[in-house]
Amino acid sequence: MYGVIMTDVGGSTLTADDVSLIEQAQVGGIILFARNVVDAAQVRQLCDDIRYYNPDILIGVDQEGGRVARLRDGFTPLPAMGRLGELFDQNPSEALSCAYDCGYLMAAEVLAVGIDLSFAPVLDTNSVSEVIGDRSFHRDPQVITALATQFMRGMRAAGMATTGKHFPGHGGVAPDSHVAEAIDTRALDEIMGHDMQPFAQTLPWLDALMPAHVIFSQVDNKPAGFSKVWLKDIIRDQLQFDGVLFSDDLSMAGAQAAGDVSDRVHAAIHAGCDIALVCNDRVAAHEAAEAAQDLPYPDQQRIKTMRGQIPEWRGDLTSTCQQFEHWQQARHRVIQTFFNMQTANSDGNQVQNSHTLDHSDDLSDLKDPTDYK
Repeated sequence: MYGVIMTDVGGSTLTADDVSLIEQAQVGGIILFARNVVDAAQVRQLCDDIRYYNPDILIGVDQEGGRVARLRDGFTPLPAMGRLGELFDQNPSEALSCAYDCGYLMAAEVLAVGIDLSFAPVLDTNSVSEVIGDRSFHRDPQVITALATQFMRGMRAAGMATTGKHFPGHGGVAPDSHVAEAIDTRALDEIMGHDMQPFAQTLPWLDALMPAHVIFSQVDNKPAGFSKVWLKDIIRDQLQFDGVLFSDDLSMAGAQAAGDVSDRVHAAIHAGCDIALVCNDRVAAHEAAEAAQDLPYPDQQRIKTMRGQIPEWRGDLTSTCQQFEHWQQARHRVIQTFFNMQTANSDGNQVQNSHTLDHSDDLSDLKDPTDYK
């Protein structure tokens, strides 16, 4: 049975404490962070070990591209989604084609190492938010919709379910909900007519949603992830969305208004979330798993839709990814378009990049806006 808690593990291999947490009845998911990653083979072994101790478990990661990428060494770099938006402003057809390739490439490499899903795409607008920025495809909801649809088509083609975040939109409020309370004072009509449009227009391609830890004060006095107005009245009843609802990390500052971690878990699940994330706090994770014992299990068929089509491991990332028919082509296209690197063509010969945007592609010095712990 899939439980209602998604949490994390300490390092690159499982400890006895990790195993004790994984085996708890209401733990239904594990999210991986950079500290869990050494290389592709190690991640695949870690995922296999997690499933050995709990076969009914989802394994997720934040592999958006740009600064937000937990899988780096040995994996193909992905551009920030804002780069696709910039390309769209220059050449819409090329940007849409590249968006499909980025989605496919990301999904193939994540699935290859045994991870079911990446929490992607970001459907927020690039407006005033300190934490969203170039994680967003664009400032225009229609462009976001077009690019995100292609990105999700690529994900689905590779065998990965999609998760749109951060509903109904984090882009219009400046404070970062990882470290501060975020309040958006706009009227519901304005939010629905602008920020929420990428979510509403991509519903046929969305398998899951993650609500924002933002209080939309003219709609409800609770953050969206704790709000029955947003989760039940709007998402379930008005939009008729029947996919999975993941809470955002309940350890974030934007979630603290709901009380201690037990209160937050109960608030998120009772408001309508299927799975509650509790990350980067082992004491809180154990407390959350214990607090969830009196909660009902989530809809099992709904949760199963998020399981990835994980391929046979063939000893290394490249050999494993070659089982995905479009991986080599997508990889070549992404590297050629966005990064000043060489890639091999179908004959194994090195081909120098001939087309890049005028951008620095060195991500090593850029701060991951989601990495606060």
